[in-house]
Amino acid sequence: MESDKYFLEIAELISKRSTCVRRSVGAVIVKDNRIVSTGYNGTPKGLKHCTVEDCIRNIQKIPSGTRHELCKGVHAEMNAVVFANRYDLEGADIYVTVFPCVFCMKVIINSGIKRIIYSGNYDDELSKEIVGQTDIVCWKI
Repeated sequence: MESDKYFLEIAELISKRSTCVRRSVGAVIVKDNRIVSTGYNGTPKGLKHCTVEDCIRNIQKIPSGTRHELCKGVHAEMNAVVFANRYDLEGADIYVTVFPCVFCMKVIINSGIKRIIYSGNYDDELSKEIVGQTDIVCWKI
C-alpha cells in the first residue's frame, strides 16, 4: 500500500533524531491515515546522552537483541506511545506499590509525571540512578 511506504519513510526520517550509539530507530503512530505521534530511541528526557565510551551495552559487549534491561535508553515505540498521551499526564502523580523498575521508570520520566509515591522497595539500581538525574520527586510511604 502506498500510504504504508509513506509512513515508513517518515519513521526512517524520525530515526535520524536517535541518540543511541548502537542503533537508530524511529516510530510513527497513525490513526485514520493521520500521524498521531512519533518517537525515536534515546535516553529519557533530561538525562545525558550515551556515548560509545559509557554505553553499558558496549562496555559489557552485550549482543544486539538481548539483555534489554541493561540500557538506559527508551525504545522508539515506547516514546511514540508516551508522547501521544504526554500532555494528559504532564505534572501528574503516580502511586505504586513498589518502586518502579527501569523499564517503567523510563516511561514515567517521558510521560511528564512529576511525583512517584510508592510503598515497597524494588532493587533496581539503574532505575534509581536515572530518576536521580531528573526533577521527579520520589516519596516512600
